[in-house]
Amino acid sequence: MYSLSQLLQKILMGALFVSASLISVYSFGYKPGEGLEKKAAHEVPGEIEGVGVFERLGEQVSLDNVFYDEAGAEVTLGQYYNADKPVIISIVYYECPSLCNYHLNGVNAVLKDLSLRPGKDYDLVAVTMNPKEGPLLASDKKDAYVHEFGDPIAASGYHFLTGDEANIRKLAAEVGFKYKYQESSGEYAHASAAIITTPEGKISRYLHGIEFDANTFRLALLEGGQGKIGNIVDQILMFCFQFDPSRSKYTLYAWNIMRVGAVFMVILLLIVLVPLWMKEKKSETPA
Repeated sequence: MYSLSQLLQKILMGALFVSASLISVYSFGYKPGEGLEKKAAHEVPGEIEGVGVFERLGEQVSLDNVFYDEAGAEVTLGQYYNADKPVIISIVYYECPSLCNYHLNGVNAVLKDLSLRPGKDYDLVAVTMNPKEGPLLASDKKDAYVHEFGDPIAASGYHFLTGDEANIRKLAAEVGFKYKYQESSGEYAHASAAIITTPEGKISRYLHGIEFDANTFRLALLEGGQGKIGNIVDQILMFCFQFDPSRSKYTLYAWNIMRVGAVFMVILLLIVLVPLWMKEKKSETPA
């Protein structure tokens, strides 16, 4: 028959062994589902061949790239990055008759639904792909979206930039955003995506399209923030979710849930059983 102290030791050793096993397997680089590839072939008209958003996760955006803000002042992209906040990049053009407006409307709508706040927890940087568009147009666009956001705080976190052809092309190439100018219509053929970048300017996540799930966008910002935004609950949730590219959303990651569960099990055992073990030891001490 085991004493309480012996039973405690065996339970703790078992819990630690489970935790160590999970962490060791994970540390060697194995992740369930790795190695699976999804391939697809598409045929597209020549006018939009090569147009799209080609993900370059982990790549660095040039922070010394020069643009112009809504007041016409020369700025570098790095001015919108610091050690704390992720930055959302959307490449659009302000006189776009359709897709760009839908995209920015979708981004603005989902950001309104988040507890995270522009200027405090993240910045939104919209950059026109049309070098002929100037600061006045950018300023009008920003004012419209700040007004629609419904809180003046958005003005400190929303930035609508213009730029020279070379610098716009440089940024677009770095984030994998490929577009074409259509001479016949005077418009641009392009796709749309909100590109989440880290506080250091590395590409963290792509959220494609014009409508966005609030939970997915929030988790993408938390991921891009590298643990520097959000509260402790946000960080635990982030640890338990993993982005699923096939579904373009975050899904529960069972492997990490098991790791969290193992850690909590050890903590619970320490809280509940250690006092009992100390009490037993005290009772065994000769008077």
